[in-house]
Amino acid sequence: MPDIIQLLPDAIANQIAAGEVVQRPASAVKELIENAIDADATHIKLIIKDAGKALLQVIDNGKGMSETDARMSLERHATSKIRKAEDLFTLHTMGFRGEALASIAAVSQLEIKTRQAKEELGTLLVVEASEVKKQEPAACDKGTSISVKNLFYNIPARRNFLKSNSVEVKHIVDEFQRLALAYPNIAFTYVNTDDVEIDVTAGKLSQRIIALFGKSFQQQLAPCEEETDYVKITGYVGRPESAKKTRGEQFLFVNNRFIRSNYLHHAVMMAFEGLLPENSFPFYVLFLTLDPKHIDVNVHPTKTEIKFDDERAVYGVVQASVRQALGAHSLRPSLDFQNDQNIVEKLSAQHLDKDVYYNERFQTLNQRTNLENWEKLVEGEWLSKQSSTPTFERPVDQLSMMQHENKAEEQSEALPEESVLFQWHGKYIVRTVKPGLMFIDQQAAHERVLFEKFLNQLRNKTGESQQSLFPQSIQLSAADFALLMEMEQELRALGFMLEVFGKNTILISGTPAHLPTGREKQLLEGLLEQFKINQSELSVPLQENLARALAKRASLKAGQKLMAEEMRSLADALMVCKTPNYTPEGSPTFFIFESGKMENYFKRQ
Repeated sequence: MPDIIQLLPDAIANQIAAGEVVQRPASAVKELIENAIDADATHIKLIIKDAGKALLQVIDNGKGMSETDARMSLERHATSKIRKAEDLFTLHTMGFRGEALASIAAVSQLEIKTRQAKEELGTLLVVEASEVKKQEPAACDKGTSISVKNLFYNIPARRNFLKSNSVEVKHIVDEFQRLALAYPNIAFTYVNTDDVEIDVTAGKLSQRIIALFGKSFQQQLAPCEEETDYVKITGYVGRPESAKKTRGEQFLFVNNRFIRSNYLHHAVMMAFEGLLPENSFPFYVLFLTLDPKHIDVNVHPTKTEIKFDDERAVYGVVQASVRQALGAHSLRPSLDFQNDQNIVEKLSAQHLDKDVYYNERFQTLNQRTNLENWEKLVEGEWLSKQSSTPTFERPVDQLSMMQHENKAEEQSEALPEESVLFQWHGKYIVRTVKPGLMFIDQQAAHERVLFEKFLNQLRNKTGESQQSLFPQSIQLSAADFALLMEMEQELRALGFMLEVFGKNTILISGTPAHLPTGREKQLLEGLLEQFKINQSELSVPLQENLARALAKRASLKAGQKLMAEEMRSLADALMVCKTPNYTPEGSPTFFIFESGKMENYFKRQ
């Protein structure tokens, strides 16, 4: 029987390694920037085109490489960090595995230009699919420039699995921001298709946070610092009321390396226990510094998952340090931010701006002079003893009276000639129908009505705009700005009037017609936030996601008082929806309280 085990050719071995190290353009960005950091660069520039698929270029002013080192850097397992096995447990630098450049070169057209300060000429290397096409002296600046062109050009299947440009750009920006946060002493520049989207100078961590995420963070940062013999904690946490509904602004670093740890995230969340709005996530940037011998960073190909030899100790210190920061934050006076002191305020719950859609108040119908006396009677001590009184709800999908729910004129046949209409508890519209009382959840109903309206406008491009009296500007993170630009046409189809107003800044001069004015900024920010929530939880087309997000954020909220005509208009609009029974998320919009149930309750025969 012939031998069947053979050694793989280097080119194929490199492609297999690339599958672990280079999963998408953002993976290559991470590896190249980490190498630039290890080269003691003080300025790192990232340039991308076509979401990194056409070009990824990282330019640094670091130490550069000799001609021999430049050539050796393309070999598998080539590294300047490790000489013996014990070195794995004393690493303080970033890219140590020694497969990054070899893996990237295996699936792209790679060009390296590098020069050391003492040399007059540098080295040019051109590589395609692991094959060196050119190696020669070249005039270039001190440091290293690595260009990755046509990523995955020789593996079409892998290229086809890449997501849309907006998704890939978001991953790139995420990696870029993590590294920029980890090294505030290094200047970073990010250029996307000739547009400079991020340009941050070297400075303090607090200044870097504000430069990356916006000036609003200046008001919400609380410094966090704790040190024990085992671990040191530094960084910042955000105010509880500034927490968001989506993840993405939680950053944990161990020895300046970004990590993911549900265990330590839980420690932070426990420190915020009782302070956060429901289902929200606080902002935090926390750095853990400890002896490398206590951790193993080499347990995952991307090196974002690590192990501690005493996880419980780390958990306890993280939780205690965040709690202490929050406690001190409530008493901390406002200080001069220019001296790297954050302007902070007491941790008191702020009154959130409530949506204002209707301005007039609705007075209860058919008020009588003795109504007050009746209310005192039913709300008094006698009623408090009737807590066991059953309520009678009928599931929406079992309603027999809704046989013609798609046509308003047929629906109206189910209503008495003089139907009573009133608002109950600021949440429900109560309307008399032949079977009894219809309870309409005003928020759910309005969300369904708006969803179908917005989806129709997106599909037919029929959205109308209302111009704002005072246009508002909004500064976004680089990732949110890229996301907004990706769906700019759809936003305009809904009626938004937008224009670029500087770096990562949008000017809102108009919003969809019939939506409240004066809150353009909050509306667009909420839309983006809800869109990202939907994106992480649902697999729906962009238009449906956008319609869902805007309907969710623009709909009536519980507690808003409505006039009688507004209630009737909303109830009628719900009945002509294609799917009036449920919100886009599947929650019921109404139910029927049947009069027959009332008869049984009073034991009438």
